Amino acid sequence: MATQTLVMPGEVLSGDILPVPSNRSVALKLGPGLRHIPPSTVTTTLAGPLCVDRKKNAVWVENNRGRYIPQPNDVVIASVHHSSTDWYHCAIAPHTAFALLPQLAFESATKKTRPQLTSGSLIYARVLSASKHLDPEIVCYNPSTGKSEGMGELKGGMVFDVSLGMARRLLFNKQREEGGLVVLDELAGEWAFEIAVGRNGKVWVKADGVKATLVVGKALQDTDRDALGVDEQKRLVRKLLRQT
Repeated sequence: MATQTLVMPGEVLSGDILPVPSNRSVALKLGPGLRHIPPSTVTTTLAGPLCVDRKKNAVWVENNRGRYIPQPNDVVIASVHHSSTDWYHCAIAPHTAFALLPQLAFESATKKTRPQLTSGSLIYARVLSASKHLDPEIVCYNPSTGKSEGMGELKGGMVFDVSLGMARRLLFNKQREEGGLVVLDELAGEWAFEIAVGRNGKVWVKADGVKATLVVGKALQDTDRDALGVDEQKRLVRKLLRQT
């Protein structure tokens, strides 16, 4: 579970704050809000809680404001804007350069079997590379395994905007223990639905019918906007169910 310390831009992180992995060969993972200055200095670029996950050997600054900045290995929900000979050009955040998705960057894809995406198609993808000098590149498979692992075109459903912090919490394996979230568990007791969460603050929801999809999306957005605790999330779900 991640621990937190409040930081301001320009601070130099001391060595005792940074996680120390049990395996020294595992590289430290720097997330948003941090900059590495060789050889071993790490400074902050954002104000907010400094989150340290010693189990994953990762550290980042939580900040719900500002635009999403792509980071390698992030999962994102992207919308196809247009295509060229070998690429799909995809929007992942407002006022950000299009991400490049190779047309064959799908599990076992060939020129004959690749998905035929059009403008407006939604995809669930992973950031393969990103830097301030180049447009980000995304793929719809896990580079380590070559398997899709749920990534690819998202058909049907609706997309809802949430804060970057809420997106991170939804991506925790243990939402209740690590993210303080029970809203999805409470809703799952009543309806069957699918969701995909992008680190870029997008959540795709597909339920049995438009009304159920809207209720799930509203529950997530209300929990995010009002910073609801566990008990408040349960009351919110009961209220929304009564209204449907």
